[in-house]
Amino acid sequence: MRRAALVLLLAALAPGALAHDGVVHATPEEARAHAAATAQGLPLPLNLGGPFRLTDQHGMARTEADPQGHMQILFFGYATCQEICSAALPQMADVAAGLATRGVPVTPLMITVDPARDTLPAMKASLAKFGPGFLGLTGDAAALEAAYDLFQIETVKVFDDPESGPVYAHGSFLYLLDGQGRFLTVIPPILPDDRVIDMISAYAPAG
Repeated sequence: MRRAALVLLLAALAPGALAHDGVVHATPEEARAHAAATAQGLPLPLNLGGPFRLTDQHGMARTEADPQGHMQILFFGYATCQEICSAALPQMADVAAGLATRGVPVTPLMITVDPARDTLPAMKASLAKFGPGFLGLTGDAAALEAAYDLFQIETVKVFDDPESGPVYAHGSFLYLLDGQGRFLTVIPPILPDDRVIDMISAYAPAG
């Protein structure tokens, strides 16, 4: 499994958060055991990130590099998700606002795992409530799959909800990138905003 090394590391950080990755664990011990079983022999540290080229909800091309050189908080999800996304996306916006008060600009990014429903107009409408700086990215199947591979993301359609449509299992972690799009660290989804703000502040460029 291409995510196994990532799962092993993150199980130690936040085992309870693994439920949204497609396997539901009753206890932290069970999560750790699953992670260990799927990650035998794989090396750490993680080798994540790299170049991608997608399109934001405004129709503008976007690569892994921020045009203004800001750090970036990246999440893989979809705008209609009612589970972890409904917590992760507002948290990303709140963290970005909190960091701005410290003079640390960051750009929140969501790469869709549901491109059929996350059209540009749909993302533009759904992400507007998080502020103008929150970007949703999509692309053709090949471009999206390349981005998933860079961060070892696997997406699985769990079932079709008769009211909201397809429900996907996908990664629940945040990825911090520098202004050039280089991977810095992983942020577990269960941390409070102030802790996330402190973590990201520690990576802020001097000056």
